[in-house]
Formats: sequence, structure tokens, C-alpha cells
Amino acid sequence: MKIQVSELIVRYLQCLGIDTIFGMPGAHILPVYDDLYDSDIRTVLAKHEQGAAFMAGGYARVSGGIGACIATAGPGATNLVTGIANAYADKQPVIAITGEAPTHIFGKGGLQESSGESGSVNLPALFSGVTNYYKMIERTDYIGNVLNQASKHLLADIAGPVVLSIPYNVQKEMVDETVLDQVVCQRQGFPLRVADDAIGQSLALIRQAEKPVIVAGFGCLQSGAQASLAQFSERLNIPVTSSMKAKGAIDEHSSLSLGSLGVTSSGHALHYIQQQADLLIMLGAGFNERTSYVWNKDLLTRRKIIQVDQNSHQLEKVYRADVAIHSDIDTFLTQMNAALDEEPLEAKDCEDIPAFRQQLQRQADQDGSAVFNHQFDVVKAFYARLEKHFDEGILLFDDNIIFAQNFYRVSTRDRFFPNTGASSLGHAIPAAIGASYKTDQPIFALIGDGGFQMCCMEIMTAVNYRRPLNLVLFNNDSMGLIRKNQHQLYDQRFIDCDFQNPDYAALAKSFGITHVRIDAEEQCKAVFDTLDFHHDINLIEIVIDQDAYPNYSSNRS
Repeated sequence: MKIQVSELIVRYLQCLGIDTIFGMPGAHILPVYDDLYDSDIRTVLAKHEQGAAFMAGGYARVSGGIGACIATAGPGATNLVTGIANAYADKQPVIAITGEAPTHIFGKGGLQESSGESGSVNLPALFSGVTNYYKMIERTDYIGNVLNQASKHLLADIAGPVVLSIPYNVQKEMVDETVLDQVVCQRQGFPLRVADDAIGQSLALIRQAEKPVIVAGFGCLQSGAQASLAQFSERLNIPVTSSMKAKGAIDEHSSLSLGSLGVTSSGHALHYIQQQADLLIMLGAGFNERTSYVWNKDLLTRRKIIQVDQNSHQLEKVYRADVAIHSDIDTFLTQMNAALDEEPLEAKDCEDIPAFRQQLQRQADQDGSAVFNHQFDVVKAFYARLEKHFDEGILLFDDNIIFAQNFYRVSTRDRFFPNTGASSLGHAIPAAIGASYKTDQPIFALIGDGGFQMCCMEIMTAVNYRRPLNLVLFNNDSMGLIRKNQHQLYDQRFIDCDFQNPDYAALAKSFGITHVRIDAEEQCKAVFDTLDFHHDINLIEIVIDQDAYPNYSSNRS
């Protein structure tokens, strides 16, 4: 049977398991929207295409599946770019469908044309650097191959975004519905078994080590390795630190948790590694700028290294490993635990990690080297309440990551999504909205006042669709990170970092949502006693002194 290409695209999305798509319609994409009308895919009208792309990314992060967004030609498509770039940096499987002007007017200066012909916006060039696969579908005879290529990148072990642009007239052409019979829509294969000699080499290095440390990266969360990681670290008494993106890979309330490793962290893990570690077991952790303390070689020298990563391109990208293993992290840990069942190793003589961390924190507080001083006590008090309030765990989408990194211990019931990668301001709110379509757990979007003003109209998307959401807004009347850098590195020559905020109580009232303001520690209790975090949309404004600065340096020289 013949069907329109627009219907084929909708059926393809359904084949991929997509049940929700975020976007904004326009004339050049209406054929696809018209077929979405008859499908069981839920459409969500965002307020801006960038927000739609962020929503698709948040949906993908929580669901473990593919996020989807849709936009019209020209500015509709170009507005997606930052959101798609964010998905590219974070290796999220997101598919974007965009319209395009009809092919017969390519090069003639048609309205919103973005074919790249005769000086029009060059959409292929624009997306080529921020997608795993981009294709403008100008004919129907190869459409099956295009969809297969899209699936290949969306369903890969190391996935990434795909953008398909379809001219208006091509959307309306007829194709045989059997095209989809040849298109792969499900992930193929299974985790490969790690070679026995690689397991043996890893166990030999661990046997020889006196003070090994596990550095857990995002790969642990991607592979669902929390249980096997906990079993492995506990049976051998090996402390664990995580990259910021991997907070929650091990329960941070555990007596073996060193907290997160990174330039904006407390430094507890850094001190332990530098003072004691003789072996680092790197599990799905990239040695990026934050985690590595701007590629501090002292973290790696004089230490043996086992590196395991599901992304072969990450292996030995920055440093040489004594054992480098290309593997799914859970597969590796499962085999290691099985090997230990057959031939147990003696648990390591690890010191009392909570006592070690408490001593370091006391010393830092006394000598003034702590990341945060008393000026941030209100923020600290808020996170202390947040950590204890939810037995079922929460989801945190975090633009303002330094606070949660230091003040919030992520349990294995929580999910923490820091805005890393492209680190786009304004990401947290739309990403949290997208995530709300795949979870019933309370969701928090943590954001500064600068980022908030980039995306706050997406709050109306949550209002329109009655999506419960908790927005935590840190108000210091400035772009805090920029102001801190200008304070530390540029002799307080403040330029374009300060601004006047709106009346957030009035703004919340206009949205029809709840607003509370926290100026002092004692106000935190009332917030948690009165707000409905499960069903309402809440804006929690926390006021911070504009001249309060975290005590870490961003200097890369």
C-alpha cells in the first residue's frame, strides 16, 4: 500500500518506540503534524525550538530511549541547533525532524529556505558539526537507507543526535509502506564478554595494590552498573569517587564514598588520591577538564591505571593505562565479581573514609580553603532538607551544578543530571519538563537567575500540560560564574555580569504557579512542610549575596 512520506516518518518514530515529541509547527512541517494527529504519539508544544530540543534530551536521559523534537524550516530548524549541540556533547539519542521549503524553489530565495543553495541558510553545514547524522531527504528512492542510517546512530552503544530535514513536497510524495520492513528500529547485539586475560590482568593489579581507588564515570550509570559496582567496592573495601556526571553511581551516603572528583568539588577525593592511591580503576570516566583538575598530571603519575570504557575512543585518549579494556561497565564488573567468587581477594586495608573527609572539611573551614564559606549557609541548609525529604528519591536537572556537587549526596534512588557537555545556560527547566513525561518521581530544575531568564517561558509549557515541576532559582542579580572570574582573575573589572531581576513573586503569579522566597536558613523548614512537590509547579527563590564567591579557581593557564 502507498502512504505519504509524512506518514512513513511518523510510523518510523513509532517503530523507534517514541511516544512523545516536542516542538513547534510551521507551514513547511504541517504534513508530518497532520499525520501525528492520527497517531498515538503525544505532541508537546514548546515555547521555543531550543526548549523543545532540551526537552527531548531530558526525555532521553530519563527514559533510556530516544528523545524526539520537531520544527519547521529556516528559523524553526536553526533554533534547534544549541539543543542538538547539547545532545551531541552528552551523547544523547535525540532525533529531530525539520521541514524544508519545496525542492522546486531551492535557490530561488523562497521563504525560510535553508537548503544552502544560492546563498540561502545552509542547514546541512549548520548541523554537520553537532550531529552524528544529518540528511536532507530530497528524493524518496533512498529513504529506507536514510532511515537505516539514522537508526544506526540513534541505537548505537555510543549514541548521538540525528536530524532529518524533509522538503514540503517530499513529505507529500507517496512511497510503499513496506519500506519500513527493511529499517532497523531496535538495538542489536548484546554486551561482549571481556577476555579472561584482561580480567586476570585487572585482578593482578588489584592484588598488588595497597590503596586502590575506583573512579566511577557516567558509563557506570549508562550501563546500569550501580549494584555490581557497590558489590565490587564493598567486597574489596575499595573507596569510590565519581565524576560529577556520575554522582549516584555509588550511594554517596556509603562509608566508601569519597564524593565527586573535580575542580569545583570539596577536594576530598583529590586529597585521598594524591596522598594514598597507588591504583586507579577508571570505570567509564573520561579524564575531562573538570574531573582531571584541568588535566593535572599529578593525579595519574606514580599510579597504576586500569581503564574500562564502552567507548573505545575514550580509551587512552588522555593518558596511558596499564590495562585498557573496551567493555560495557556492568559486564566488566559482573565478570570481576564472578572471578572473585571463584578466587577471592583479601579486602583492602582502607582507612575510615567518613572520618578522613570530616577531618579535611574541618581543616578547610579553619584555614579558609573550603569551597563555600558561611555566606552560602542558606543554600547548604536547603540542600540538607532536600536530601532528607524524599524517601522515594528525586530527579535533579542542574544548571547550577557546583551547589549540588558539594551539598547534596546523591543516593541510588536519585537521578542527578548536571548540565555538562555543551553546558548550555537555560537547559534545566525544559530538560526537566521533557523528563516529566517518563517518570512519576518529583523533579527539580536547579538554575541561576541568568539561565532562568533564558528559558523561563517554558514554564508555561509545564502549566499548559499540567506537568508537576519544582524550580529552584538562585538569585544573586548576576551571572555568578562570570562575576566570580572577573573578581578573581580580572581585578574586579565587572562588565556585563550584573542585572536587575524581575519580581519573581509577581512573575510566578502571572504563570499561575506557587512562589516562595528563602532569605534565611530558618525559612527552609516551612518550604518543605508546605509545598506539594509531587503535583504542583513551584518556584523556590533562594537569595544569595552578589559578592559571595565559591572558593575555587577557573584559571586554565
